[in-house]
Amino acid sequence: MFKPLHNYVLLQRIEEENKTAGGIIIPDNAKEKPSRGRVVAVGDGIYDDGQKIPMSVKKDDVVLFAKWASSANEVKIDGIDYVLIKESDILGIL
Repeated sequence: MFKPLHNYVLLQRIEEENKTAGGIIIPDNAKEKPSRGRVVAVGDGIYDDGQKIPMSVKKDDVVLFAKWASSANEVKIDGIDYVLIKESDILGIL
């Protein structure tokens, strides 16, 4: 299995509903990439002034992340699409 380094987090996107609250079906070409994901793996954290800063998220957390995060990298591992992102681009845990 893939183990991220430092303060990186490996996420698997959680697909959003393809219908609006009113029941209108959204076609695939009009959908935005989901900004929610399930944490698959986390790095060990980073060191600052010799002190280790632990990660705030853990495996299986569902998180909300910035849609246009500068650190986001799309990766494919064993045929599955993932997002590799810095912990600082995660907005919160759901």
